[in-house]
Amino acid sequence: MQRYFIKSEQLKADEGWIVGSDVHHVTHVMRGQVGDRVVVCTDAQQSYVVEITAIDQSKVWFKRVETKEEEVELPVSVTLAQGLIKGDKFEWVVQKATECGVHCFLPVVMQRSVVKLDVKKVDQKVTRWQKIALEAARQAHRQVVPVIKQPMSLQQLMAQASQYEVCLFAYEQSGITHVDSLSRVINQLEAGMRVLILIGPEGGIDSSEAAMLTEAGFISVGLGPRILRTETAPIYVMSALSYGLEIERRI
Repeated sequence: MQRYFIKSEQLKADEGWIVGSDVHHVTHVMRGQVGDRVVVCTDAQQSYVVEITAIDQSKVWFKRVETKEEEVELPVSVTLAQGLIKGDKFEWVVQKATECGVHCFLPVVMQRSVVKLDVKKVDQKVTRWQKIALEAARQAHRQVVPVIKQPMSLQQLMAQASQYEVCLFAYEQSGITHVDSLSRVINQLEAGMRVLILIGPEGGIDSSEAAMLTEAGFISVGLGPRILRTETAPIYVMSALSYGLEIERRI
């Protein structure tokens, strides 16, 4: 069944409504009709099978049929801070990392970022990235849609470090010698923790940036003896987290 995301206040008792661009998706893309059943997910991570009861230009009305028991979200909340990279690569990261379970994306301007931000187009880019995250969350049967934040500097990112229990950065200079540190961190994670992971841009993380991150309490982790592309690294880390927390050790 098709999946849509709503706010908790859009569900009153056993009735609710879908609004926004999803109305177009229901009516024109999926050719939805009264009597069709879909899945809705609230921002409280509750999923329900619902039946469409009415459709107008601005809303799709539904009634709740049953609660859908799901356990699809990672047991920890992962924020991915991605060094700004070329548009198509960043879009790919948003799509695939959403499928892997990321809860929030923080685009970060770093010393070796190749792409230069056009301030006039930032809001447009964030809107596009958010749409990609929505579609990826729907495809992956997520219960939440990751939030894409406005691009920020590394200093602004470090100022937010206190909001997380664990802060990591993937550093190619760590190589294989620090791979065990990633494993140790994963083994020490507990359900409900907030984890911040920083991946550098195409040129990697500068040594001066690495020093500042370490000073700010970030843990340097290696991703093996091979040098990964910037768009590959977050998928590697998310896969390791998923395996460690959901398969090898369910927490």
